[in-house]
Formats: sequence, C-alpha cells, structure tokens
Amino acid sequence: MSFWLPGLFGSLAAAPQQPGFSLTSVYYHSSVSEHETVARAREINRGRLSASVSTNVRARFAADADLALVIPSYTFASPVLGGQATIGLTTITGRSNASVDALLNASILTGPFAIAGSRFYSVGDEVTGFGDLYPQLTMRWNAGVNNFMAYLTGNIPVGAYDPSRLANLGLGHGAIDGGVGYTYFDPTTGNEFSVVGGLTYNFENPDTDYRSGVDLHIDWGVSKFLTKQLQIGAVGYLYDQLTCDGGPGDRVGCFESRVASVGAQVGYIVPMGEIQGYVNLKAYREFEAENRAEGWNVWLTLVLSPAAAPPPAVTPTRRMALK
Repeated sequence: MSFWLPGLFGSLAAAPQQPGFSLTSVYYHSSVSEHETVARAREINRGRLSASVSTNVRARFAADADLALVIPSYTFASPVLGGQATIGLTTITGRSNASVDALLNASILTGPFAIAGSRFYSVGDEVTGFGDLYPQLTMRWNAGVNNFMAYLTGNIPVGAYDPSRLANLGLGHGAIDGGVGYTYFDPTTGNEFSVVGGLTYNFENPDTDYRSGVDLHIDWGVSKFLTKQLQIGAVGYLYDQLTCDGGPGDRVGCFESRVASVGAQVGYIVPMGEIQGYVNLKAYREFEAENRAEGWNVWLTLVLSPAAAPPPAVTPTRRMALK
C-alpha cells in the first residue's frame, strides 16, 4: 500500500483557481488482484509464512475499496511569490477488504533430511472507518495558455491501522511528498493537457520496523471541451518505486513495485449562481504491474468553488450633439 493514490491529479491540475473556499468530494472505488508475489510478501511480513522456509506457493491476493475523500481548501486572493497559493486538507472515510488464498508446498531441512508438506488456507480482513490526514500546499502560476504548479503534501498517520490485518485504511507511518505540474489550456479551442509528477519519501513504520522505498508518480490527463461546459478525454498514470524497501523488519528484500494505467474521462461544468459546480468521472485500467497488485479504479468527483466574477458592464459613451 503506497502513500500516493495514483490518479489523484488529472486534467486542469495546474489551472488557476477562484479565490475563496472550495470543497472537493470524491467517491473512489478500486478492485485489484495479484498472484503469488504480493500474496507471499504480505504473508511473510505478517508472520504467517517464514522467509527461511523453501516454499512453492500458489497464491492469490485480492482487495477492493470504497472510499470517500473530502477535501476542503482555500485559495488566497493576494499573490504569493508571484503566484496563487492554495491550502487544503484531504480526509478519507470508507471501507477496504483484502484476502489471500494460498496453497503451500514446503520443504523444511532438518539435518540431512527434508520434510515436505502441503497446506491450503484462505484468510481475509475487512475494515471500515477513517483514513489518514493529508495536508497540502499548492502554488500555481499562469502565463496565458501555460500554467505551472508546485505542491507539497504529507501523511499524518491517524487512520485505522493494524499491522496484523490484511486490509487497512491508514498507512501506519508518516510520509512526505512533493512535485511539480503543468497544464496547457486554450479556452478558445477547448484543448487541454495536464501532467503532474512527484516523489514520495516514506518514514519507517514503528509497528513493523519496515520502510518503503522512494517512489516516483506521474499523473496525466488530456481533454477537449466540446462546449464551454462539456469535456471528454483520456487519463493515465505511472507509479515507479525508485529505491528498495528496507528497515529491520524487512523480510522480503528489495521489493520495488511499479504499475501503469490508462483510462477515459468526462467532465461537466454546472453554473450555480455565485457557486460553480464541476463533475468529473474517470476510470483507469492498470497494466505492467510488478510487485504490486493491479486492477481497475473509478473516480467520481464533485467540486464546488466560487464562480468567476462576471466581466464589468461597459457603459456606452454619449457624444455631445453640436447645434
């Protein structure tokens, strides 16, 4: 389980925001599975399987989650460092479950003899509750159709977590993450492209003495506004762990993980007087996973933000009639 939730950023990520309070609500569903590698590693780390035992494991790990992300934020009207500053806090609540089905064919060396045996077992966990807290600072700069951003976020490990469980809503450790992004958006043509890349540093889990390696993540989106309100396009992400896992509690070795994904999106802007609503639906299909379960996920997002101020009315100039 990584700190970064791939797909969190998408289209218009670096576009300027309207000053004031905004509220983003996200329903997130994911379903993933993996054979052998992830299942074996999880069971070793939980103490159900010994890394010193020679095993031929046929196993399947599966997990799914239904999460609600609520993200209140505030964008300052006064410029900061020549740009626009936004602060926010991501909160998570929901449900997660995970299971492992495994057939173990093991041989244990006892002196000159090897004792062989087979065992099948199935274990599953489910948890419902609150996840960790994620404060975030974002800076944005605008130059015509080009938009730039930088962000800094981290993890406050207060969510539901138990090192003996397969399923958790919290990480059990702190993390810090930062990155940069770019959005090209031309309102006259409706063409848009966004990409955000970042790095995550994970602190050691005090319950397991395990530390995940540094990872790189890239989220991207490309879209076309067919009208001033309707948007369609494609989305994707890449997650790639750059350094090995470690710590005194590491029983599985380096275990660098990676996964890629592509998908589709549709968005719609809903004018609501002084408030503007934005609804976005995007879905991802993962592939090329290594040391990580892969599957699919869906995001349904509603953003409520201050509406853009209307242009000032132009008073017609009267010319004095000369007699």
